[in-house]
Amino acid sequence: MRLFAGLKGIRAGRAFALLAIIFVLAFGGTVALVVLDQQRVINATTRLQEQTVPEIIRYQRLARNLEQLRQEGERLFAATTPQARKQAIFVVTLVSSHPSLLEHRESAELARQVERFLVDVVRQSASDPLALAKHYEEWQRLAARLGLLVDDVSVQGTNLAYVDLGDVSAAMHQARFKLAAALAMVGLFLVVFLILLRAHLIHPLQRIDRALSDLGVDRPPPEFKPSATLEIQAVEDAIGELHASLLKNEEARLALEKLANKDGLTGLANHRHFMLAADAELQRAQRYQRPITVGMADLDSFKQLNDTYGHAAGDAVLRAFSALMLDTLRQSDLICRYGGEEFAFVFPESSLAETVMLAERFRALCADYDIRLADGRLVRVTMSMGVADASDCPIEVALKRADEALYQAKDQGRNRVVAAGK
Repeated sequence: MRLFAGLKGIRAGRAFALLAIIFVLAFGGTVALVVLDQQRVINATTRLQEQTVPEIIRYQRLARNLEQLRQEGERLFAATTPQARKQAIFVVTLVSSHPSLLEHRESAELARQVERFLVDVVRQSASDPLALAKHYEEWQRLAARLGLLVDDVSVQGTNLAYVDLGDVSAAMHQARFKLAAALAMVGLFLVVFLILLRAHLIHPLQRIDRALSDLGVDRPPPEFKPSATLEIQAVEDAIGELHASLLKNEEARLALEKLANKDGLTGLANHRHFMLAADAELQRAQRYQRPITVGMADLDSFKQLNDTYGHAAGDAVLRAFSALMLDTLRQSDLICRYGGEEFAFVFPESSLAETVMLAERFRALCADYDIRLADGRLVRVTMSMGVADASDCPIEVALKRADEALYQAKDQGRNRVVAAGK
């Protein structure tokens, strides 16, 4: 009772009652804040399931339709008969009128532009056999815009989840601090009031605090001893659910990151992710004055392969070629599918002469590599490659030099490596 010896005109019971009221109000307010945080997590998770995920799916469907529009345009230019071109333009018309495209203003405008362009090309090709060749360069520009829009749409869909995941993460961090504050108040109250409750409340809450401090996706789920207090059990269950939510959110984050950075067909880095990584690698090499080179490669006669064996065979060849690159080139080399059957490379710590030797070995290996198609047939493809020094210029300039060297390799008869001059 010494705690209340200095108080005048108040009974000990009233003092205890006053402390109890203060504690209840303070602790109740903290718990209410924790409940609000939990509700934020529930709301964010519900929003993620009911709104964000369907919206991401809508963006994915939009990206798929844009990609199909680009592929049908390529099929139109690759077609050798009027009937095949009519079939391609029919699919283009259907895809262009798809609701997912019409709902997205930028996609709808580009789709209409592509449809008008392809319709005009087909109409001109009926009277001019060279119309396809004349307009192919303009089509490549439109196809590049479609590819960039596909990447933008995919990134937009991925970014939708970041807000909800950030809200969940913030609520969980706030809940951790508020639970720690509640633990401190409970400890003080139990010391003042009843030592007996120490074993049933203080120790469990200390275990909860340790579990929250160690909570993470790289750690196993927390384990608790059975508690006689239902409230403690509820908190422990909430921590278990929180850990499960962390794991699910981490899996979702990794999956979305993979979708944003990888090419869906080959599994290589996509154009956007490659440019970011390549630019960082070039800056590092140039800062420390280390040798670095880039390359642009293209599968020879890939259009003829598609025409002969079909697009499914072409996809199988691209996947096999990509797997061969990953198995053959160094782990430090950066590789991406730059577009279609074209690939881009960055070779750190390699001079131009060393890169030519490495590229020649890979070219020879590719020329002797048998690729088995789904129907059991074996095919071989060759590649042409241009390489360029990148130690004194931006990534865009280096890739342009390598691309020019690639065109020289094509002009010189394909299946060869050409190094760009300074």
